[in-house]
Amino acid sequence: MTYDETIDYLFTKLPMFEKTGAAAFKKDLTNEIILCKAIGDPHTKFKSVHVAGTNGKGSVSHTLAAILQTAGYKTGLYTSPHLKDFRERIKINGEMISRDFVVDFTERIKPLIDEIKPSFFEITVAMAFKYFEEQKVDIAIIEVGLGGRLDSTNIITPALSVITNISYDHMNMLGDTLEKIAFEKAGIIKPGVPVVIGEKKSPTARVFESRAKELNATIHFADEKRFVAEWKTEKYELIVEVTETHSNDKNYYHLDLTGIYQVNNIVTVLEAVHQLKQKGWNITETHIRKALSQVKHLTGLHGRWEIIHHEPSVVLDVAHNEDGIRQLVRQIELTDHESLHIVTGMVRDKEIDKILSLLPKHAEYYFTKAQIPRALPENDLWTKAKAAGLHGDHYADVNTALQTAFAKAGKKDLIVVCGSVFVVGEVNQYFSTPNFSNP
Repeated sequence: MTYDETIDYLFTKLPMFEKTGAAAFKKDLTNEIILCKAIGDPHTKFKSVHVAGTNGKGSVSHTLAAILQTAGYKTGLYTSPHLKDFRERIKINGEMISRDFVVDFTERIKPLIDEIKPSFFEITVAMAFKYFEEQKVDIAIIEVGLGGRLDSTNIITPALSVITNISYDHMNMLGDTLEKIAFEKAGIIKPGVPVVIGEKKSPTARVFESRAKELNATIHFADEKRFVAEWKTEKYELIVEVTETHSNDKNYYHLDLTGIYQVNNIVTVLEAVHQLKQKGWNITETHIRKALSQVKHLTGLHGRWEIIHHEPSVVLDVAHNEDGIRQLVRQIELTDHESLHIVTGMVRDKEIDKILSLLPKHAEYYFTKAQIPRALPENDLWTKAKAAGLHGDHYADVNTALQTAFAKAGKKDLIVVCGSVFVVGEVNQYFSTPNFSNP
């Protein structure tokens, strides 16, 4: 098969959560164990950091990878979903997996695919592990896909586990209380492996403490160790002052990830780095500062308050659940602009009414959908939004919606594209050119 044929095979042959939702989620690790055993258990051949959480796990994963890469380590990075290119999911030192490896691995594993019928995610996890093994990475940052306990990535025994935070998302699969969701995330805690928790909140802290004690894993709440005393945005950077809780020592960092929710993520990252240093990883303050200033360049992270155009400002953000939207709205309130335009689409299995109730009433809306079966039709979203007091029109695809918003907006206006990773991913890469259109 060619690369394009291989990608088509993976996308159409295998159940894919991004497209179909819960039907593609396998509620045990059996397939992943079988797949990895068939290819030599590659996940046992390299060191790793496992990252879970409701929000922030993508940013934290990319930032940790950038720091380790800057410190001179050959660093693998597995994340999901991708925005534009399947190969974004599997990187080493910021370079995407080779097309040839994707083709060769898929060909090699096809007989087993026919036999056990794994999901798309199960195959991509096995592919990442084998690639990292063959490329002899020093360490890999592995982002959980969904939950933790039953996630396909959870066959690893990492050097460090990280859980960024807990809020409501995927309740149909993870549970309808924060304690139930925390229980699923706590499933990545392993015997004797230290775990960093980004935010200590009741009642979820009790869940983590209980699980860590049961497994003799030291637990470290990042926000007890450090806090961001001050922050500001300047010249497309987020500048933060981080204070050590017990010594009052202060450090200043310049982040190229400018979303204000990064003030939470940076505290989690710094504690994770501290724990890695305790285990012998050679990471200096110089490495940290340099990496934080160029995470996007080093890792290719996109879609986190990403400004892709000026006059008017056009921002892409993958916020798609209740907590993420709250943070996004706060960011909008702190951003200078005249009129506000929001291009948004959502998937069916989110708390859509709750999310709509959080969005600003004064904005002009352009309701749309991603081109996947899981997407809520744009006219249905428009109907729900009208009931929530939001005003606008609906459009069949994100680029038509964005073109319309761009044509209406003044130079000092703000256009935000949000609501779904898939909507953000479908924004045309040629948008910043005049009169952009689909190539």
